[in-house]
Amino acid sequence: MMSFMNSQDYLRKKEELKAQGPKYRTLCSICIQPNFSCYCKHIKPIDCSINFVILIHPIEAKRRIATGRMSHLCLQGSHLIKGQNFTDHPKINELIAEPGYRSVILYPGIQSVNVSQISENERKDLVFSDKKLRVFVIDGTWATARRMVRQSENINKLPRICFTPVKPSNFRVRKQPESHCYSTIEAIHHTIDLLGNYQSSDIGPRPHDHLLEIFDGMVERQLSFLNEVKLNLREASYRREGQLKKRDLDITT
Repeated sequence: MMSFMNSQDYLRKKEELKAQGPKYRTLCSICIQPNFSCYCKHIKPIDCSINFVILIHPIEAKRRIATGRMSHLCLQGSHLIKGQNFTDHPKINELIAEPGYRSVILYPGIQSVNVSQISENERKDLVFSDKKLRVFVIDGTWATARRMVRQSENINKLPRICFTPVKPSNFRVRKQPESHCYSTIEAIHHTIDLLGNYQSSDIGPRPHDHLLEIFDGMVERQLSFLNEVKLNLREASYRREGQLKKRDLDITT
């Protein structure tokens, strides 16, 4: 005779199987960090005189440690837009054509004006007094960034600026191609260092240093966690609940 499991036995068995399964941790819907490393409560929005548009590659958007997202959360009025080819992107074309703004792209190369090496007067000339500076920043690996700029005809045509890094990156939880390569948030911070004060005297006593405070805090928490469990991120026993690709990270403001 076939025996049937009653409802109580079924529920008990179900709970046992659930307990034996993989452990999941909930991610913050804003910073995409697990609870132990969520930095949202530490954010103090910065009213920066430069308007930043952060173009985040779809692969980068899936990463928990994406400093372009972190920058967007810290900078009032900034834009975070996901994609790869922005040639026909209506929002991007609207931002480029918007009156009252002069758009440039932060991108290294021989075509770029190195704002670290020009004079103070030349920096002032770079920023029109009757227009606000809008800086487009590519957030992705070097390979994906080159592809994004090459494919996006509208972005490719923008005047280019770059800078000379003053010290190595502090992004110790992700390997950088070279010691002089900066994360997106470090690059934005240094751009404000060089050009922000020429935009307006309202920027105050270096409020943009808060970008590095948030960034360095995140790095230290990640390193502390890795040291504690003595595992790297790929070997951790926890799994994310759901897939980031199912999330709507296409944030615009």
